[in-house]
Amino acid sequence: MRLGGVGELRDMSEPVLRHDLAFEDLYRRDGLVRLDAAFVRHLGEVDVELHNRLMAARREPAALDRATESDLLVALAPHLEDFIGALFGIGAELSALQARHDALAPLYAVKRLFVQRRAVKGVPPEAAAALDGAALARDLEALIGEPLSEESYARHVARWMAAEAEHKPALDLAQRYAAWAVLAPAGRAKHHAGVLFKVPHRLEMTQLVPVETVVQYGVSMLHLPPAQWRRREGFKLTDPGTDLKGALDQANYCIWCHHQGKDSCSRGLRDKKTDSFQKSAFGVTLAGCPLEEKISEMNEVKARGNSIGALGIVIVDNPMVAATGHRICNDCMKACF
Repeated sequence: MRLGGVGELRDMSEPVLRHDLAFEDLYRRDGLVRLDAAFVRHLGEVDVELHNRLMAARREPAALDRATESDLLVALAPHLEDFIGALFGIGAELSALQARHDALAPLYAVKRLFVQRRAVKGVPPEAAAALDGAALARDLEALIGEPLSEESYARHVARWMAAEAEHKPALDLAQRYAAWAVLAPAGRAKHHAGVLFKVPHRLEMTQLVPVETVVQYGVSMLHLPPAQWRRREGFKLTDPGTDLKGALDQANYCIWCHHQGKDSCSRGLRDKKTDSFQKSAFGVTLAGCPLEEKISEMNEVKARGNSIGALGIVIVDNPMVAATGHRICNDCMKACF
């Protein structure tokens, strides 16, 4: 079989997919119809109630309000991921990726429930700076019996919090270390590359870039400190992006506002009194994603460990996400400022 340009065929050396499908079927409408039918059958076998919800939504799409549509997509996402994994024979790889998500999960729960809400609450920066971070780290390592890292800290603190009355001294030690790591200059320097010991803070919109004023040749000018310089090679981006840990930190930071029947990142921020779009500090209208991608739903599904399910939610509104996502999302971030 051959598939080339429009109406042409080329050699297809890939293995045949499940459900009696071949890769070339993915380029044809009749093949996609068969693929959809296979997914519907799969869903009916594993979750009859969800299958019926999907069929009802397809019959009357206009009857779905935003919250109901969001709930349906989020519920479908893990089943879509299982189906895609079986279709392409990548189930083992997906399971390994989901296991990596599960291993990182304590980081974000401990960051929200312990570091942000307890450890740094009401602690003056000068008090945190007075703590001996190195000594606290040694005490923690002796207590947990392994090297101290963000992951080991989160695992043990999560376990201690589950039986708090029995681990009060351990939690007190962990709390003091977190206060030092978040608030003390030495702690911030040690953990600058991590995600656990960083808390949300108010941005000064007129000072987003850490420039300084210098005088050269008798002229005052703004200067970016050399430590902040990023060399650009050709057309490569100067921002390398983030890894899985950083991506999940952002996904868990999202408030998942689709549960309230809205998605502010997707549909914009509205003034409650006038129902008009709000404006940023620089007068930019905060109208949301130009493609209305379901960002809140995507973040919730990604945070649960379903990467392909999250991608499927984005593709509902932006099938070209692989080509457009980075550029468009960067522009949206600029608009938010």
